Amino acid sequence: MAEYLKPLLCLVLTLAAVYGCMAVDYAVSNNAGSSIGGKLFDKQVGADYAMQTLGSATDFTPRLFQQNNVADRKINVVVENIDGVAHCSNNEIHTSATYVDRYPGDVKKEITGILHHEMAHVWQWDGNGQAPLGLTEGRLVSAEAW
Repeated sequence: MAEYLKPLLCLVLTLAAVYGCMAVDYAVSNNAGSSIGGKLFDKQVGADYAMQTLGSATDFTPRLFQQNNVADRKINVVVENIDGVAHCSNNEIHTSATYVDRYPGDVKKEITGILHHEMAHVWQWDGNGQAPLGLTEGRLVSAEAW
């Protein structure tokens, strides 16, 4: 029995090392901190909550899309004074402080939904940028109904 324990222990330690090295890192920067929307983001959402939301979206989205191989990534959220609501480019989510300023409801709840939506873009395979926008957005909208 003892002869099986040593290889089993080696296997467990190897798996722990491999999976322990795989990580998703998050960063949030507010480049609009002096604007009203930037201040509202800091006060009503905050970087810590935004990173927690990114983590929960990372736990949920790959399972939804049945992607079992979540690779190492660094995902950044940038709050800035831009038009629109938010957009995702590569592993960077750009969120509009202008939108936050003008949003009439619960800002924290709205940003939570936006971050989940944009994180789905981070994890969603889009045919190397060739999939039609309607297909990728439609898939996300149907996922949001869950």
